[in-house]
Amino acid sequence: MSQWYKLQQLDSRFLEQVHQLYDDNFPMEIRQYLAQWLESQDWDHAATDISQATLLFQNLLSQLDDQYSRFTQENNFLLQHNIRKSKRNLQTIFEEDPMYMAIMISKCLHEERKILQAAQSADQMQVGNVQNTAMLCRVKELDAKVKGVKDSVTEIEQIIKALEDAQDEYDFKFKTLQVREVEPNGMSPDDCKKEKMQLHTMYLQLHNMRQDVLHKITTSLNVTEHTQNALIREELEEWKQRQQTACIGGPPNACLDQLQNWFTTIAESLQQIRQQLKKLEELEQKFSCETDPIPQQKKGLYDRTQNLFQQLIQCSFVVERQPCMPTHPQRPLVLKTGVQFTVKLRLLVKLQELNYKLKVQVVFDKDVSEKNTVRGFRKFNILGTSTKVMNMEESNGSLSAEFRHLQLKEQKNVSRTNEGPLIVTEELHSLCFETTLEQSGLRIDLVTTSLPIVVISNVSQLPSGWASILWYNMLTNEPKNLSFFLNPPCARWAQLSDVLSWQFSSVTKRGLNADQLNMLGEKLLGCGCTPEGLISWARFCKENINDKSFPFWLWVEGILELIKKHLLSLWNDGSIMGFISKERERALLKDKASGTFLLRFSESSREGAITFTWVEGPPPDVCFHSVEPYTRKELTAVSLPDIIRGYKVMAAENIPENPLKYLYPDIPKDNAFGKYYSRPKESQEPMDVDGGGKGYIKTELISVSEVHPSRLLSTDNLLPLSPEDFSEVARMVSPTEIMICSEYAS
Repeated sequence: MSQWYKLQQLDSRFLEQVHQLYDDNFPMEIRQYLAQWLESQDWDHAATDISQATLLFQNLLSQLDDQYSRFTQENNFLLQHNIRKSKRNLQTIFEEDPMYMAIMISKCLHEERKILQAAQSADQMQVGNVQNTAMLCRVKELDAKVKGVKDSVTEIEQIIKALEDAQDEYDFKFKTLQVREVEPNGMSPDDCKKEKMQLHTMYLQLHNMRQDVLHKITTSLNVTEHTQNALIREELEEWKQRQQTACIGGPPNACLDQLQNWFTTIAESLQQIRQQLKKLEELEQKFSCETDPIPQQKKGLYDRTQNLFQQLIQCSFVVERQPCMPTHPQRPLVLKTGVQFTVKLRLLVKLQELNYKLKVQVVFDKDVSEKNTVRGFRKFNILGTSTKVMNMEESNGSLSAEFRHLQLKEQKNVSRTNEGPLIVTEELHSLCFETTLEQSGLRIDLVTTSLPIVVISNVSQLPSGWASILWYNMLTNEPKNLSFFLNPPCARWAQLSDVLSWQFSSVTKRGLNADQLNMLGEKLLGCGCTPEGLISWARFCKENINDKSFPFWLWVEGILELIKKHLLSLWNDGSIMGFISKERERALLKDKASGTFLLRFSESSREGAITFTWVEGPPPDVCFHSVEPYTRKELTAVSLPDIIRGYKVMAAENIPENPLKYLYPDIPKDNAFGKYYSRPKESQEPMDVDGGGKGYIKTELISVSEVHPSRLLSTDNLLPLSPEDFSEVARMVSPTEIMICSEYAS
C-alpha cells in the first residue's frame, strides 16, 4: 500500500496537515498523479547531489508528459490544462536549482511519514496525554456549540411550520363561522357559542405560539452570538497567531478547514433565522391583532441577525497564504521589486450563492498616508492582475482567490533623500484586499490586510529583510504597526531561541538542541545567558559580534546556506555538532581516544564555514588540532565526507597519515560517513605502450596539512603555529592522487 494511499485514509485533522505541505511550487495534484513514482526515487540523495537532482528533475518532467498523454487519450481537456500549467511552473521555479526541488520533495515525503506516525500514535493515545486531550476537548466543545446553534434553528423551523398550520386552521374556522352566522343552516345558538369559544382558545394558542417562536429566536441568537464571539475572538485569533509563527519557520498552521466548517454553519443558521423572520412577517400580514408580539419584536431581531451576519462575514475574510516569492518559499513576506509573488485569500463562510460573486481588489499601503509615515518612506505601484474573483473550483472547494503574478515597482521620487531613520529592510509595508458582498438587499464591505512585508531591490538584502520579518512576527501581532522599527522592542532569549531553532528545522530535518542554543545565547548575552535575558534588535542583526566584522544574524544565515547547499545530509543525521565553543569542544574531546574528532562551524566566517577538531595523544598529555575552515568554495569542489576520508597530516620526511579515526563520541569514521563517500569510479583505461593513452589517469583531490615533526605532539595548543612550521603544498604523491594541502592550526 503506497504512502499516499495511506494518507488519504486518515481523519480530516491529519488531512489538513497534509494540505499544508503542498502549494503552487509543488502542487498536490502532481503528488496524486505521480504517487508511486515519487515514492520510489531517492530524493534524500538528490537533495545533496546536483547531478542526481538534475536527472530526477528531467525524469519528473517526462512523467508529467506521459500523464498529459493519458489525459489526451481520455479527452480530458481540464486535466490536460492543469498538468501542462504545473509542468510550466516547475520549469520556471526549479530549472535553475533542481536540488531545491529535491529538498522540497524529500521534506514533504518525510513530513508525510511523520503525519502517518502521528495518526498511528493518536489511535493508541492514552487518556493521560493532557495537552492532546485538552485540544480535543476544546474542538468537541465548539463542535457541540455550533451543533447547538444549528439544532436550535431547526427546532424553530418546525415551530414556525406548526404555527403556520395552526394559523391556517384558525383562519379556516373563523371564516366558516362568519358564513354560518349569516346563514345558520340549522346551527343552534349553543353550537355557535361553542365554536366561538373554540376559536378563542385557538386564538390564545396562536398568541402563545408566536411568543414562543420569538423567544426561541431570541435564545438562538444569544447562543449564536456567544458561539460566534468564541470563534472570532479565540479560535480565529489563535489561527492568525499560528500563521505568524508558521511564516517564520514554526509548526505548520492547520485547522483552517475546521474553522471554515464552523463559520459556514453559523452563517447558514443566521441566514435561516433571517428567512424565518420573513416568514413570521408573512404570517403577521395574514393575521394580526393589537397584542400580536411579531410587529413589536421583528425589527429588533432582524437587525440583530443582520449585524451578527455582517460581523461574521467581515471576520471570515482572511489571508490564507501570506505574500511570498515562489523563488524563496521559505522566506515569505520579503518581496523583491520586479519579481512575481503570490498571495491567497479565503472567505471562511462557504456559501454556494457567493461563488464567483466577490471580486477582490489588491491595494498597496492603503492605510499609509503622508501624515503617519516616516521621512524617506518609499512608495510602490502594483503591476500585474490586481483584481481576482473568488471561486470554489481552484482550491479544494473553499471560496478563495489567489493572486499569482503580482509585482512591485518603486515610484521614482526626485525629491526623495536617504535621510530617513529606517533602512530599507526595516521599512514595513502592507497589502490590503477589498471586496463587497451584496445579498438580499444587504451590502457588506470586506477588507483584510496582509502581515507587514519588507520590500527589497537586491537579493543581497534578503537576509536582513528576513531578520526584520522574524523580529516583527516574534514580538507583535499588530498588522498595522508599520512603524515598528522606529523603536523595536527587545526579545527574551526564550523567544529568540525557539525562532532560531525553527530556522534550521524549517529547511532541514533537525532544529537546534539545548547545547547548540546555549552556545548561541552566550554569543549574544555572554556567560550570563538566561531565558529571560533581553536581546536588542541592534544586537541581533546590526552590531558586530565580539571582535568580528559582521553581526550575529548574518553569521547564522551564512551557516544555514552552507548547510542547505553542502551539508544537508550530515546535518540531518546529527553528524555535525555545529555550534560549540572552543572551550566546550576541548572539554568533550580531552578524555577521548586519540583521533576522535567533531565537526563545528567556524565563528570567524561571515559566509559560513565548517572545520573539524581532533584530539591527539594519550590523556592527560593531549593536544587539539583544528583544520582551517572549509567554505562553500572548497565544499563545491570536494564534499566534506570525501575531505574527511582523504585528509592527511604530513610531517617532513614522513609518510602522510589520516589522524581522523572516530566521530565524537566513538563512532568509527567510515561508519559515520561511509554512505556519503563518492561512489566508486569506473576502472581506468590502460595506457598504450608508447605512452599514448586512450584516456587520462584519474586523479583525486585530498586535503593535506604539513607540519614540522617537533610540533605534532605539542601540548601548547593554545598558541598559533608559526608560518615556518606550515606551508600549503601541492605535490604528486602517486600516479592516481593529487594532494591539496591546507594550513594546519591548533
